[in-house]
Amino acid sequence: MVEKMDSFRTAEDIAAVKELLGISSDEFAKKMGVSRVTLSKWLTGKSEISEINTTAFYDFAFNAGIRLNKIKEQLYKEELSEKGHVALFHGSKNVIEGKIELTKSKKSNDFGAGFYCGENLEQSAMFVAGFPDSSLYIFDFDTKGLKRRVFGVSNEWMLAIAYFRNRLGGFASSKIIKSLLDSINDTDYIVAPIADNRMFEIIDSFIDGEITDQQCMHSLSATNLGNQYVLVSEKALEQLTVLEKCFLAQPEKEFYLDSRKESVGINLDKVRMARRQYRGKGKYIEELLK
Repeated sequence: MVEKMDSFRTAEDIAAVKELLGISSDEFAKKMGVSRVTLSKWLTGKSEISEINTTAFYDFAFNAGIRLNKIKEQLYKEELSEKGHVALFHGSKNVIEGKIELTKSKKSNDFGAGFYCGENLEQSAMFVAGFPDSSLYIFDFDTKGLKRRVFGVSNEWMLAIAYFRNRLGGFASSKIIKSLLDSINDTDYIVAPIADNRMFEIIDSFIDGEITDQQCMHSLSATNLGNQYVLVSEKALEQLTVLEKCFLAQPEKEFYLDSRKESVGINLDKVRMARRQYRGKGKYIEELLK
């Protein structure tokens, strides 16, 4: 269960970066623009690190080539894998306050109300990199004893997202949709491909009868962002433990945003090719849900 966690492990991170760079305390203090005494107080917890110095430190570390958050991601994944647990990542526009509650989540999300996490750090960071106070949380998720529903890029996945985002219109009451919802309702968490705004546009084209299910699926595969974990029951939330809140430095955010822009351009070309290659193949939504 998650309680308020609004502080970063800055002192620990400073010690780690100093060691990774292999520089003395005097050199490090000089690079940070502080005295060695101040640095010592930070490292021993005798003095709090200001917001300005926190920002300056993480910017410096990233620009120095130290990818702290990626290192943490890899270490946590290895550690949790040995326990049979899953490392999950959640990007926040500001801070998680208090207990995570399903009722606080929008019902119009991909799979309705739930707590949404990514399976890797970059996925989650990418969605909040444009916000000034965003940060990233790393969780330990113990899946033992939980029921799950796994989706691939499939008709079921497309229809589920269209349903929860209120895109199905007159098709929402079909037997296929009812059966799909029954399979989701009897679960604790869902594992499914992440959908972004570009994917919603493609799904809308399918729902509007402009493209077939085959064209839609192959187009969506081209924009693949990886999987998301959606915790939809209280039991699942009880087996979620926050491990750390990570600072997202401005140059790191810019790196993720630039990476996303580059992949979007490539993916758009793949989408066009997929729509062309699978034109006329598969079924339109009226045929699928008749």
